Amino acid sequence: MENKYYPWGGEFTTCKYNSCVAVVLLNIEYNPPNTVAIYGPLKTENIGIEKIVANTISNPYIRYILLCGEEIRGHRSGSSLISLSENGIDKNHRIINAPGAIPYIENLDEKAIERFQKQIQVINIIGEKNKTKIDTKIDELLKKSLSSYGEPYIAIRIIPKTTKIDDKRALHSKIFIDYLGKIKKRGE
Repeated sequence: MENKYYPWGGEFTTCKYNSCVAVVLLNIEYNPPNTVAIYGPLKTENIGIEKIVANTISNPYIRYILLCGEEIRGHRSGSSLISLSENGIDKNHRIINAPGAIPYIENLDEKAIERFQKQIQVINIIGEKNKTKIDTKIDELLKKSLSSYGEPYIAIRIIPKTTKIDDKRALHSKIFIDYLGKIKKRGE
């Protein structure tokens, strides 16, 4: 029954499906208490974030994502998730103000991102690796016990448009910024 809420799969552990807290682990070996809905690592600022967004909005009980552990150099996936929550994506599906190397959300539409921004509050304790302090923060969030956000939102993967049928490169490899700072598709 619980896995119906996490249709995009990924590297995670499910616990209490009707918990309001999900935990995202950044470079940390830690098993949160089984009072959280789901927990797992975040390694990349694109596909990893897409899976977190799709899976958390599909479970309307999740209202908080707690980010803990050490940021991943280069990817800056935790900070990119915060930027997505606060700023959304631009017309090219780039996470606005994200510090990651390739922070593009290619497989989710704008409605899924908007749902994420409304349903989920990202709690930033990046840098915290002390298990007792993390457990205390989880307990604080659980006490707030927000109600369900409503119906689950099942995000459908979008198929990026390509310039050629045989072009299998990701969207972010098909765009570039010209010398004037304008974003263009390769081949334009």
